[in-house]
Amino acid sequence: MLIAAVTLLAAEESIPQIFGLDWAAFIAQVLAFGTVLFVLKTYAFQPIINVLEERRRRIAEGQANAEKIKAQLAESETKYRELLDNAQAQGQKLINEARQSSDALAQRRSQEAVTEAERIIARAREATTLEHDRVLNEVKRELGRLVIETTSKVTGKVLTAEDQQRLGEETTRQIA
Repeated sequence: MLIAAVTLLAAEESIPQIFGLDWAAFIAQVLAFGTVLFVLKTYAFQPIINVLEERRRRIAEGQANAEKIKAQLAESETKYRELLDNAQAQGQKLINEARQSSDALAQRRSQEAVTEAERIIARAREATTLEHDRVLNEVKRELGRLVIETTSKVTGKVLTAEDQQRLGEETTRQIA
């Protein structure tokens, strides 16, 4: 039905007249539209497109820089771990060396203390021996004097220096 109605109308009037098309107005509108399109493309769309292109380029650069930074961060972290491991190993080595040095020093000090103690003991023995000899000589002299005194009292005579010397030597020989 619709087709029949359109065919009837087409036969009576031309299509542009059916739709109300005015050729002069249509050409004016096409020229106006073309002018507006040219002006918008030149002064509005092109700067916007340039700004969008610039933004797209910056985003691409930012992503590339982000990837570079990620790689550098990973590399820095690896170097940091290596440095940390080296520092820990070196620290452990220093601790071990310090322990060994401390043990060696303690052992050396202990040996020095033992040597010093032995030296002190040797000096004490030497001093004791000297003191013993001195006391023994003093006792011998005193004993000799007492023997001379006792002999002079028992015999009742005064002993000469020669008698005293002889008696002292005899007493010393007998005591020794």
